[in-house]
Formats: sequence, C-alpha cells, structure tokens
Amino acid sequence: MSPAGPVAKLALIRGTLRGHFRLPEVRTRLTTLLRFSSVGTMAFLVDLAAFNLLSFGPGTLLGDQPLTAKAAAVGISTVFAWLGSRYWTFSDRRQDSRGRELVTFALVNAGGMVVSVGCLAISHYGLGLTSALADNISANVVGMVLGTIFRFYFYRRVVFTGEPTALLREAAASRLGAGRLVRDPLAESAHT
Repeated sequence: MSPAGPVAKLALIRGTLRGHFRLPEVRTRLTTLLRFSSVGTMAFLVDLAAFNLLSFGPGTLLGDQPLTAKAAAVGISTVFAWLGSRYWTFSDRRQDSRGRELVTFALVNAGGMVVSVGCLAISHYGLGLTSALADNISANVVGMVLGTIFRFYFYRRVVFTGEPTALLREAAASRLGAGRLVRDPLAESAHT
C-alpha cells in the first residue's frame, strides 16, 4: 500500500463527515433544541404554578375541583408553550395561519401526553410494576423523554412548517467564510 493510500482514505472520511456534520447546520439544530428545552421547562413551571394557584392560592378559586384546576393549568401552559415555540424556538418556520398552528400544536401536545400515559399503562398494567417508583419512572422519565421526542419531531414536521422568512434566508446566505459562501442551513432545514 502506498503512503498516499491512508492519506487519501483519511481525506475521504473527513470529506464524508463534513457532508453530514456541517458546523452552521449543527449550531442551528443545537440552538433550536436548547430553545425547545427552555420553552418546555418554562411551560412546565407555568403549569405547576397555575395548578397550585388555582387549587391552593388566594381564594382557592378551584380548591375543591382539582381536575378542573389541572385542565385549566394545562390549557394555560399549552398556550404559553405555543407562544414560546412560535415566536422564539421555531420563529423562522411559523405559519401564516395562527389558528391552524395552535390547533395542530394542541393536537401534537395531546399525542405527547398519550405517549407518556401509554408508557405508564404498559408499565403499570402490562408489566405489573405498580410501585410509586415504577409509576414515576415510566410516566415521568421514560414517558416524558419519549413524549418530548415525539413533540419535537412533530412540531418541526406538522406544526411549524412555514418557509424561513426571506430576511433570515438572505442573512444566512450572505455570510462569508474563508472567502467562500457558507451554506444556508435555514433553507436546507426547511426541506428536512
């Protein structure tokens, strides 16, 4: 084998990896994922605060109706999460029709809840793991992780499907790197 053989193979591998892991695209995806996580964490805190305020707060507005309080808290946190997702996490992909976007967002959230509750049902009823620890692990660890993956995927594929705005596309396309035009990750991510 000639000395150029291993060098050529290394160059081929590096070129292939560059084709799959381009820094601007990776940075864009990581930013989106961090924003998604931040909005989700804040929505959880809004849900928690709204439930406790409605159930135990001043005047105990719904103190004797915990299910109604929880449903109202979920509704409030869903609208909060939609606003955070629409105007921050997926701001470059939002649709013109806010109503359709909110309805599909709520449906995807319901699907994420079904995933989480499904994990609990399989663990509790299917596998017979009925302890408090088993229920919490299946619903609040496994179910939450799988539900979050479900929501992130479907938010990108079903809810926030708008084309990146022209201004964002122009800004991404005008970036120069080492004397050559850098790829436009916003335009490419709209097609993935």
